[in-house]
Amino acid sequence: MKNSKVSIDACLACMIECEKCAISCLNMVGHQECVKLCRDCADICDLCAKLCARDSQFADALCALCIKCCEACAMECEKYADHAACCKACAEACRKCAENCKM
Repeated sequence: MKNSKVSIDACLACMIECEKCAISCLNMVGHQECVKLCRDCADICDLCAKLCARDSQFADALCALCIKCCEACAMECEKYADHAACCKACAEACRKCAENCKM
């Protein structure tokens, strides 16, 4: 990862938006998959930020998984982005995180 500070910041921002989205979607009918993906994405982003911060030898491998998870979460959240602000914000954060982890 070339710019770990940018990636770490994007991962942490994504983790926060995913947590917010998961909580908001808990009571929305039909959003179960969104909740699951947001929770997975938040956990992976958190761990990715930690591994990047400590310059772990496993950071690049986890970043690859983080990209996949963020892209899946963004795709799911985008389904609801027109009527759920939390999903729109989450999808945007996920896309930004995936892009920054590719650097």
